[in-house]
Amino acid sequence: MLARIVDAAHLLVADRLAVAVDEAVAGVGLSADVYIADTSQRVLTSMGTAGARRIDLAGTLPGRAYQVGETLPGTDEGDRVLWVPVLDGTDRLGVLRIGLDDRDRGAPGADDPELRRWLFTLGGLVGHIVATKTVYSDRLRRWRSDGKLTAASELLWQLLPPRTFATDRIVVSAVLEPHKQVAGDAFDYNVDGDVVDLAVFDAVGHDLRASMTTALAITAVRNARRAGEEDLVAIAARADELIGAQPGPRQFATAVLARLDTATGMIDVLNAGHPPPLLIRGGKVVKELGTRPRLPLGVEPLPGRPVVAEVRREQLEPGDRLLFHTDGITEARDTSGAFFGEERLVEFTEHAAASGLSAPEVLRRLVLDVLDHQDGELQDDATLLLVEWSHDAHLRMYPTPPGPPAGG
Repeated sequence: MLARIVDAAHLLVADRLAVAVDEAVAGVGLSADVYIADTSQRVLTSMGTAGARRIDLAGTLPGRAYQVGETLPGTDEGDRVLWVPVLDGTDRLGVLRIGLDDRDRGAPGADDPELRRWLFTLGGLVGHIVATKTVYSDRLRRWRSDGKLTAASELLWQLLPPRTFATDRIVVSAVLEPHKQVAGDAFDYNVDGDVVDLAVFDAVGHDLRASMTTALAITAVRNARRAGEEDLVAIAARADELIGAQPGPRQFATAVLARLDTATGMIDVLNAGHPPPLLIRGGKVVKELGTRPRLPLGVEPLPGRPVVAEVRREQLEPGDRLLFHTDGITEARDTSGAFFGEERLVEFTEHAAASGLSAPEVLRRLVLDVLDHQDGELQDDATLLLVEWSHDAHLRMYPTPPGPPAGG
């Protein structure tokens, strides 16, 4: 069955994926539809109905399956169903709706471990195909963005890596909630061997130029890394050069650049005028990884005053989390003008750490909390990046792994 889907995927148009999956599982008495989460992770959209059916993540069984990463049984429109997570690696993309009513009554049911293991693998395969086909499909992107991205936001979304990546040593997860008129935030990461490179950016301005500045910063940082540069000070200097070389008024972006050795837990942090990351240990925020901040990326120093950059080195302990954020989080205002603030950010982070939620779910809920604080209307981009150095954090991506693989 899985081979049939893989074979079909070579020539598959994205909006035919749900049909291909449904046809493949029909041979074992199942039906299927693919539901894709929007970029704000609030709604699941049916690919099988060409976007006509939408289900809220909040307060629904499919939403719960998405949030906790577990296959959950239930009923839907009178049918017995299983809701199965759709993952690209560990990046959450949506859920499968698997109908059971066409199965022979003597066939294994919803609790059968072999069926669940097979469906878990199917969800992973569908996730990989969705991620691949998104590159070619405006319709799929429209379902995921709800058609609300501005041109400035679109520019940066093309550059972002997947929201979540995990190994047996590290979990990296990020979320970006774009403002309708502001598009200067971005995140980036790279994982090669034992090394994880991390970055969060926030460009000055509220227009397309801000997006272009951030795009230049990301490009410069990636280009320096890919040329073999490992020194954070030198990498930041490359961004200065590229941003400063552009015509017109001088632009700049604040940023935090970091490099983590996952074999030892040693992390280096460079701050370019940005809020410092928070270190979470034992469920508590124990410190900021602050340094003497250098000038923001692209700012021209005064004559005779070269840019001074300080890199902080910190030894992490197993289970430590680092939370990077932009000022769109802490400076979010409610209707009375009160900031969301760092104190509330710390309080939420500590509560989430105690709950045992996965990194991507912590961030999803935190952004929703920030939105609620602003009555659902952002005043600025809001970006978060959470890193966990742990040998078991990846297990929270799917807390109850199915049993041994089934054939098929």
